[in-house]
Amino acid sequence: MILLPDPWWPQALLAAVLLADALLSLRPPRFIRDCLDGVRFPRDWWWTLIVIKLLAVAGLFAGVWIPGLGLAANVGVVAYFLCAVAAHLRARFLGSAFWINCLGMLFLSVGALLLSYLSSL
Repeated sequence: MILLPDPWWPQALLAAVLLADALLSLRPPRFIRDCLDGVRFPRDWWWTLIVIKLLAVAGLFAGVWIPGLGLAANVGVVAYFLCAVAAHLRARFLGSAFWINCLGMLFLSVGALLLSYLSSL
């Protein structure tokens, strides 16, 4: 298995999108508030999502140079969005936030994983 991303740019793209998402979540706009409320995620815990996303960003960027770290971070991001999908399904919150944001981020993270790490197998 390849432990450094080749190509590296899908990891950078995923990290940039996650960074933007984390920064938006500092003062969440209505669509983020509606989504988190829609899946009944407690407001007292919203800060944890920012921390998780920032740690993922750091892991994805550092993983371009540190073998295995980016792969682990990318797998963690996929797991994070699989949990988000489960939360949406469990809450039956299946509007546009689910189809566009949640599934879109899941597909982006899976795509980055496939392009960077699994395409050369």
